[in-house]
Parts: sequence; structure tokens; C-alpha cells
Amino acid sequence: MTNMANITRPHSVNGNQSNTFANKYATSLTVFSGEVFNAFNSASIFKGLVRGYTLRGNKSKQFLLQGTLGAGFHTAGQPILADAALKANAVTINADDLLISSQFVYNLDEILSSFSQRSEISKQIGEALAKFYDQRIARVLDMASRASSVVTGELGGFEVSIGSGKQFDAQAIVDGIFEARAVLEERNAPTDGISCVLSPRQYLSLISSVDTNILNRELGGTQGSVNSGEGLYSIAGVKLYKSNNLPFMAAYNNAVSGENNDYTDTNDKCAGLIFHKDCVGTVETVAPTVETTSESFRVQYQGDLIVGKLSMGVGMLRTSVAGSLQAK
Repeated sequence: MTNMANITRPHSVNGNQSNTFANKYATSLTVFSGEVFNAFNSASIFKGLVRGYTLRGNKSKQFLLQGTLGAGFHTAGQPILADAALKANAVTINADDLLISSQFVYNLDEILSSFSQRSEISKQIGEALAKFYDQRIARVLDMASRASSVVTGELGGFEVSIGSGKQFDAQAIVDGIFEARAVLEERNAPTDGISCVLSPRQYLSLISSVDTNILNRELGGTQGSVNSGEGLYSIAGVKLYKSNNLPFMAAYNNAVSGENNDYTDTNDKCAGLIFHKDCVGTVETVAPTVETTSESFRVQYQGDLIVGKLSMGVGMLRTSVAGSLQAK
């Protein structure tokens, strides 16, 4: 039987008779899978681990911090006179300038696109804003662990050394967490609201390396599994979290224009944070919001400007319950 010499191939170029995949389907359309491979975004966790306040009608919020009083026995016949005055001081957290993240979407590009750009852009904008302040909260927490109290006679923050080069040593990290928890207990920190944040590599090292009688796996039906590395874990009653926004072994010496609080963390030995939520506070003037332009803008520019905005501020409060693990 003679083979057919000329075959009409609707998707070949100019009747090319080659039987290779590239040639016989040269003009065939590729069907978009419908999946947008999102950029890996750091989970923003710190805002939920510290004190949060709403600021309206003012540029800053003032917090009154008080010391403690002593007590003594009364001697019969002696007048009771006032003890030494209760010491107090105030700290102020300012609202930073308006933080924005924006993208312009051209109408024609959107029409010709095989996927919806707007939802992904809005998501990325929101996460960019969250990441910006998550990093600053983490820096302030590290700074608070070295700061003195503004109240005379009260304790400042504290550092726990786990040893130089031991930032990934699981047992050293565990020992450091136990020591930090002991310090917090000695300072009468409330048992509820204590958190420890490590880098993802440290966190997973604990799961894989530390004896199970030290690591408490609090697993439930919706909390993941040990195999997946998910779920809630605690050591010495301290809840563990992981974050890429930790100022892990890196210093941040330069301020950014628009910051009205100090976020310059000059320390480059931070290997974890352990703290009570009272040590740092945030003030929020403008909640995270995503806006798009009006119809008149759309007509003039044939597209939409998508803008995310947020106004916050971060500052130290009760530094005595701010601790950090230091690889030194």
C-alpha cells in the first residue's frame, strides 16, 4: 500500500509535511492551565502576637508605664507615712506616613491575558504591605530585648546567648527557650501570651532533631501533621512560630523616609525572639485597604491603577518581658 504523500495539516506552517510535534502543531494554540504560580509570600504573623491599638484623630498614642510598690510592717505607735513615690513614665508610638503599593493594569493587556490579573495583583499588594510591617515589628522586638525600661528601677529587656555559630543547633535553641521562659517567669510575665518566633530552618530543625519528650506537638484535626511540618508546637509552654520576617543574623542600620518610629536594628546576632505580647505595641491609623481608580481615570488612561495603603506605627512598651536568642 502506498503511503499518502501530501496530508493537509491545518496547524503546520505552509503545508510542512514533517511529522515532528513542533512542525505538525506549529500554529496550534496552547491552552492556559488556569493556574497562576504565585510568588512565595512570607506569612505575616507578628501583628497578632503583640498589642494592637487603633489611632484616630491624633498623630501618636501615649502609653503610661508604672513601676511597682513595696510593702513593710507597721510599728505600733508610729505614724504611717507615704512610701517612696510610685515611679512612672510614658512612651509614645507615632503613626508612620502612608505606606502604599501600587500597579497599573492596561485594559488591552488584560483582555489579551489568559488569566485574571487583578485578583493576583490585589493579593500581592496586600501581602507587600503586611510584610513591610511584619519585618518592622520583628525588628522592634529584637531592639526591645536590649532596651532599658523608661521607668527608673524597672528591668529592661534581656538576651539569652545560645553560643556563637549555634543558630541552627536544635538543643542549644531548646536550652535557650527554657532559659528565656525562666527569666519571664522570674519577672512575673503572664503565662498567657508568650510566644517564640524562629526562622523556618530553625523551626524544622527542632521538629526533626529534638527528643519528643521536650517538644510538645499539639496536633488536632485541622492543625496539620508532624510529617508535613505543620501544626502548633510548644516548648516549655511557649508557642512556637516560624517566620521569614525575623531579623535573623542580619542588621538593619538604615532608616526609610516616612518612618516616624525607630526601626534601625543594628544587631546581627539575632537567632530568635521570645516575648510576651505586652512588650511591643502597634497603632493603626489606616487599615490595610486596596482601592482602584474611577471611571474617568479608566477612560483617560485605558486602564486601572490598583493601590494598596496602610498607616501604622510600632514601638516598645514593657521591655522587661522582651527577650531574644543570640548566637554569640
